[in-house]
Amino acid sequence: MPASTVIKARKTKAAFAAADRPAQLLAWYDRHRRKLPWRPLPGGTIDPYRVWLSEIMLQQTTVQAVGPYFEKFLARWPTVADLGAASQDDVLRMWAGLGYYSRARNLHACAVAVLRDHGGAFPDTEAGLRSLPGIGPYTASAIAAIAFARQCMPVDGNIERVVSRLYAVEEALPRAKPQIQALATTLLGPKRAGDSAQALMDLGSTICTPKKPACALCPINDGCAARRRGDQETFPRKAPKKTGLLRRGAAFVVTRGEELLVRTRAEKGLLGGMTEVPVSDWLAGHDDKAALAQAPALKSVARWHRKVGVVSHVFTHFPLELVVYTAQVPARSRAPDGMRWVPVATLHDEALPNLMRKVIAHGLG
Repeated sequence: MPASTVIKARKTKAAFAAADRPAQLLAWYDRHRRKLPWRPLPGGTIDPYRVWLSEIMLQQTTVQAVGPYFEKFLARWPTVADLGAASQDDVLRMWAGLGYYSRARNLHACAVAVLRDHGGAFPDTEAGLRSLPGIGPYTASAIAAIAFARQCMPVDGNIERVVSRLYAVEEALPRAKPQIQALATTLLGPKRAGDSAQALMDLGSTICTPKKPACALCPINDGCAARRRGDQETFPRKAPKKTGLLRRGAAFVVTRGEELLVRTRAEKGLLGGMTEVPVSDWLAGHDDKAALAQAPALKSVARWHRKVGVVSHVFTHFPLELVVYTAQVPARSRAPDGMRWVPVATLHDEALPNLMRKVIAHGLG
């Protein structure tokens, strides 16, 4: 048989294999789909509110971490109307510990917008969903596909990994995103768009994992270019990560008997609207003297006591180290403007980010 005929036959076979992938993925998904709190059982009714809530929570957070928060939110606010009627402070308190707090503010703003502008029903198109606070291209695509069966393919980290390995995408992320998006769309079945997306998500989470992928169990392993080459774990290619400069600052843990001095951060910016103990500026060139000059103005504090060690925390764009100063003040001491005393026993009711939980534990320990 001429070489050209052999090559043509191989290409034809590969084309048929590629055409079968959406069906193979759906068949695998029907047998192996993960049980998740926001996913109805097969044949069950899909609730757009649950889909939206889970997608917002899952942004930059693991399924394991989101599960308890999702259940807690759903118990407190079973519908988008309930959530929209809540206060932002209550939402932030319930969100505390989940991180990336702008998501919580946008979550509440989105619920309010759905009630105010859409009669309590989520828009059922990507464009309509993108008009809502906190919903970007990926989230709009995920909700549209999963909740409303729109023919679109959301691409999360799991899907990026599956697709980049399947097609051996050499370009590094994030520049490869458009190419991966186009290739992922070829895996979309003619029906059940939401299940196609979730099949790829589950495949990336359980089989096509970052390390030691279980390729033998993959339903589409025959056509995987990276598996054929044997370099699966090198995909997706990633550009070198830029780490921000280390910033330093000081935190001030002040107690009045069984009460702690706290304040609420400005609405805009990092940790906006969250509760914190007073802190200095966070700067690359931290200076103890300059930081102490920003201590809360309490006349009854004769001197600040510096705790041994530092509190370390890593934000998306920079690492942070805080030294912690402590002081105790008399029972009648007034809180400085913009600050308040709260009982230590009720701190769990405050919208404390993880950073502040660490600071308080260090300061009171």
